[in-house]
Amino acid sequence: MIKNFKNLEIWNRSRALTKTIYLLTKTYPQEERFGLVSQLNRASVSIPSNIAEGCGRNSSKQLRHFLNIAIGSICEIETQIYLSFDLGLIPKEKKESLVDEITQIRKMIIGYQRSL
Repeated sequence: MIKNFKNLEIWNRSRALTKTIYLLTKTYPQEERFGLVSQLNRASVSIPSNIAEGCGRNSSKQLRHFLNIAIGSICEIETQIYLSFDLGLIPKEKKESLVDEITQIRKMIIGYQRSL
């Protein structure tokens, strides 16, 4: 059942999202270092990591479990992006482009999960 996660578009797009999140949080104020910065960075790393870990497991059931965790993490990021906007840390255009990409990745993960 072990799958090559490096060939999955959801893994590659979630890696790109992680890079985007890390670059974005570098612009946040220092006082957010242990707040939104830490939360966003950790949740973004969780997505490709859980996709990879699930692909390394022995069954579709285990893979689906790790995809569920990735879905939870991407929902967490979406909430934190909205909070970042609410707090004036990012402009509306940045929020909208990130939410669009997050939505696409989430749909892809759900689609992959359903295909198993």
